[in-house]
Amino acid sequence: MSETVVSALAPANDPTFANVWDEIVWRGLVHVSTGQEALRALLGGDPITYYCGFDPTASSLHLGHLVQLLTMRRLQLAGHRPLGLVGGSTGLIGDPRPTAERTLNSRETVSEWVASLRAQVERYLSFEGDNAARMVNNLDWTAPLSAIDFLREIGKHYRVGTMLKKDAVAARLNSDAGISYTEFSYQILQGLDFLELYRQYDCVLQTGGSDQWGNLTSGTDLIHRVEGVSVHAIGTPLITNSDGTKFGKSEGNAIWIDAALTSPYAFYQFWLATADADVVERLKVFTFLTREEIEAYARLVETEPFRRAAQKRLAEEVSTIVHGPEATAAVIAASEALFGQGDLAALDAATLRSALEELPHARVPSGTPVVQALVETELVSSLSEARRAIAQGGVSLDGEKVTDDTATVAGTLPGGVSVLRRGKKTLAGVFVD
Repeated sequence: MSETVVSALAPANDPTFANVWDEIVWRGLVHVSTGQEALRALLGGDPITYYCGFDPTASSLHLGHLVQLLTMRRLQLAGHRPLGLVGGSTGLIGDPRPTAERTLNSRETVSEWVASLRAQVERYLSFEGDNAARMVNNLDWTAPLSAIDFLREIGKHYRVGTMLKKDAVAARLNSDAGISYTEFSYQILQGLDFLELYRQYDCVLQTGGSDQWGNLTSGTDLIHRVEGVSVHAIGTPLITNSDGTKFGKSEGNAIWIDAALTSPYAFYQFWLATADADVVERLKVFTFLTREEIEAYARLVETEPFRRAAQKRLAEEVSTIVHGPEATAAVIAASEALFGQGDLAALDAATLRSALEELPHARVPSGTPVVQALVETELVSSLSEARRAIAQGGVSLDGEKVTDDTATVAGTLPGGVSVLRRGKKTLAGVFVD
């Protein structure tokens, strides 16, 4: 096992921080919160119960959720008890989006997604020991509740004026779409979740994204009114790139933690492409490297940025956390082999095929001339250009230089594929039928 991934396989909090609150603040994970001194005392004292909720609005969680999952893990490593909530009821409603009403998914679809998300959340928590995690579903306490009981017991504690001031609601009220009562009531349902978890498990802290702050404080306010006690909330920052673009999305496509939706190879390459200006902050948020280790990588970014040591460590760590050491080792081997630092024939078929799907690629019959494959993959614009490239010694197939413009593609690599290269860095995949 590579020594570079030990922290990902056996995560631990940084022992130089006496209090986990100080560590999550240093890592930039606290954008907004209830009283900071009270939180510092709470997290530095006896074990508490805390929760984070995940709504099944898709079949998989994405990188935004990974911030929450790792924050939950950090708090559990400090001795606190996590509750992972998957919203079987709130998933039927959907929290308000900034511009338009959500499409309501069927109960069957939501139920399937609940199971999928629950399995994903469970991978990031420990269910053993004195502070073992517990999974909960808010459908368990909302399904038996009648509309009259909901209005009498919960709705009476909410003031419409206060609800209208919540950022998500205010944004929708000012949009052409407006907001339905269904989505308007979402904050009440989330507040009810916190109240129920406080009553059942003595849960006194909720974490979530800062864009959910209105929903987080819905719960703290409700518990204060109903139970007369103060509980807490932490809103983590929304991760953005240094250029202001939304983190984790390219052309509208999220980076999913489900390998079937975002391949481990694509996942690894996403992190490897992190800009120098962003990589240190990403190491803080998405890895369990210590402050000393991260500061060492920060110096390398300043002095030897061409090595991209920080990006390589980031990609390896996060890929190991999400997809495991075997898949990570496979994608690293594929990445190196594709760029001439390993044996393409030694790669496993599934990893190689998924890697080639991320490159320009084409599907051709066995025996297709290399010149035609170069055109099909758009490495060249014409057959004559393909022939010139071969004559100039600038084309290789499966790692071997092509010297004859009558050569053909056979798909001899694992999985029935071939790799075309033009020049030193321009690659394409060929899927051979």
